[in-house]
Amino acid sequence: MPADHPQTTSSQPSVCAIVLNYNGKDVTLETLVSLKGLAYSNIEIVVVDNGSDDGSWQAVAEAYPEIHQLRKKVNQGVAAGMNVGIAYALERDFDYLLILNNDIEVAPNLVHRLVEELASRPEFGCAGPKCYYYWDRQRIWSAGGFLRYREAITRERGMGQIDQGQFDHTQEVDYINGCAILIPNEVMRKVGPMDPSYVVGVEDADWCQRMKNAGYRCLYVADAHLWHMVSHTTGGYKPGKTFQTGRSTAVFVRRHGSKLRQLQFWLFACVAVPIAYLREMAKGNQRAASAKARGYWAGWTAQLEPVPTVEQLRSSPTRAPE
Repeated sequence: MPADHPQTTSSQPSVCAIVLNYNGKDVTLETLVSLKGLAYSNIEIVVVDNGSDDGSWQAVAEAYPEIHQLRKKVNQGVAAGMNVGIAYALERDFDYLLILNNDIEVAPNLVHRLVEELASRPEFGCAGPKCYYYWDRQRIWSAGGFLRYREAITRERGMGQIDQGQFDHTQEVDYINGCAILIPNEVMRKVGPMDPSYVVGVEDADWCQRMKNAGYRCLYVADAHLWHMVSHTTGGYKPGKTFQTGRSTAVFVRRHGSKLRQLQFWLFACVAVPIAYLREMAKGNQRAASAKARGYWAGWTAQLEPVPTVEQLRSSPTRAPE
């Protein structure tokens, strides 16, 4: 973590930091403590409560009455929840939108470095940091990522490696993980919001792919850092999560894959699911592998709606506090 913080001035571009929370009261409060320590003055933190029933809304209001909250009564998935915050930021015309998970700790210079890099590189439509595991402070979780048409769409670059400087070069990557992704206002308006077809997972990869289709690129910023409590909200390899990630994977392949890539996906899936079933059988968790297979089929056969436009997002009745 850098020893000296960037200078903060009122001339800084405005940033709306959007934190999505679902039943993560304690970790959300920890994340807000970290965000309050950012060395960036022209920022507003907004919490989107995605149908929580654990007292999150009240806890955030009591701890941080100055933080604006947007509340959805019903959890309709990660993308739909995040779109509530995106609509808020676009209506107020912030220069940048910073999409964040609710289970992170950020370095004080994170926003400054992401903004600084994007402001000087107009060919890039989003930027993200080097992410470490929260519980293993020098072990990398993601240094940007790869997109692929296999049983899983994304693979995090450097996952599990001890940081020895091997990812210290700021560079273009396939995609930026949605645990922290900075997006200029004009890019979000051009590309559109998150696709609510994705309930859990892959919505970040889908948005990055649509952004690339619009002519932009993804930037990994090596000296912007955060620490991530991986899978804290959605859980680990459990049937509920594996069904949704399987479904989202299939939706992505349908949205973006050529016929050849679709065939490639199914070949990998047909090999990966039996292997996962045997692996999880030893743990008594084979239902999770079966659920992933069901998720693949559900995503492949689901009726998909067009991605909403920014104009449609503005008119959505769920964007305001309920």
